[in-house]
Amino acid sequence: MYRILLPGIRLKRWVLVNLAGMVVFACGIILLLDPQINLPAALWRVWAHLAQRPMPVSLPSIAGLACVLVGLTLVSIGTRRLIRAFTQVANPATTGKEILQRMLEERSPMPKLRVVGIGGGTGLSTLLRGLKNYPVDLTAIVTVSDDGGSSGRLRTDFDMPPPGDIRSCLVALADAEPLMERLFQHRFQPKSGDIDGHTLGNLIIAGMRDITGDFERAVQEVSRVLAVRGRVLPSANRALVLKATMADGQVIEGETAIVAHEGAITSISIDPPDVPALPEALQAIREADVIILGPGSVYSSLLPNLLIPEMAAAVASAKALKFFVCNVMTQPGETDHFSASRHLAVVLDHLHSANPFQYMVVNLQTPTPDILSVYADKGQLFVQPDLTQIRALGATPVTGTLLAEAHLARHDPDKLANCILQKVAEEIDWPELLQKQE
Repeated sequence: MYRILLPGIRLKRWVLVNLAGMVVFACGIILLLDPQINLPAALWRVWAHLAQRPMPVSLPSIAGLACVLVGLTLVSIGTRRLIRAFTQVANPATTGKEILQRMLEERSPMPKLRVVGIGGGTGLSTLLRGLKNYPVDLTAIVTVSDDGGSSGRLRTDFDMPPPGDIRSCLVALADAEPLMERLFQHRFQPKSGDIDGHTLGNLIIAGMRDITGDFERAVQEVSRVLAVRGRVLPSANRALVLKATMADGQVIEGETAIVAHEGAITSISIDPPDVPALPEALQAIREADVIILGPGSVYSSLLPNLLIPEMAAAVASAKALKFFVCNVMTQPGETDHFSASRHLAVVLDHLHSANPFQYMVVNLQTPTPDILSVYADKGQLFVQPDLTQIRALGATPVTGTLLAEAHLARHDPDKLANCILQKVAEEIDWPELLQKQE
């Protein structure tokens, strides 16, 4: 019977209306019969007063009459609604258990958990592919600092934010037909003239930006075409330039040049440093129940979002549960030889504030030797899960075997989403959160 308390049954509210009406009605009787509001005496003498004492015309009596009328109205409404709720699902042959079951089946949809994912590149799109299958209201906030490939060319030619990472997130959340997904991801091969190397989805976003005159509006319109589950928002409505200070003192400008440069990164910044965050992104963060940073390149996908002052402040002050998702493998030129805790430490160093992340998601599944050797040839190593050091930074490790069953050492979308939502469901006592939706 405890299920009668579940949201959407439409019984609890009318029971409360009835109770409220009874309380207001009782208060009205007391005011009418005892203007001095001597409650203990009035409660047991109410019937005697009804028979012996005329109703006084005074302010308490007027208030009492109003309370009686309001109370009767509330009781009438509540009773009629309760009767309607039962008669809609009952018939003479229906048992009490069957009535409850039908009410559960016809209850209003439960409110969805508001989840905000922050990042860029393939990492954020991987997270979104997993989360979109659960009953959550998704918002992706995507970096706009890419300056390479098709995105970089469109950024330069059209003076617009780079569309590549946003396109990947749109496709990850899309409910469109598989052919439409392939269309948006199609990259033109050499000898294609001016569109050589461009991705069709990038060109469509650029074209929509020309039509609407606004990049964020263009992303909204393309979202409708792809029937996206959720929202995809750029972190800012203009392109950002990354600047990295290297261990040898050099300052390298541009994401592509930073990744290609040999040597360790000491710190990173954005230009302009005071760029305003997209207002819709800030609102999504403020209203979020859960905020997830990552997975993705720490310096080129994650930090560019948090280096926007308004964005960092919004994440720090948000009341949501906050997760940092660590990469599975290190990245050459960015996180060489980084352990899991070092990824988090770098982010915190750039925030210049207390750790806003309550949890850090860490993969414990070591890739096969064959896969590790392939990555080793590229200078990439398995990220060691140093859980004690993570706790020392103020975050609780959330661990699991999170790798996809493939020849690449990457997160499995469903395993990653389930790992995070299991922890969320424990914290807010919402087991239905783990039930996948169609």
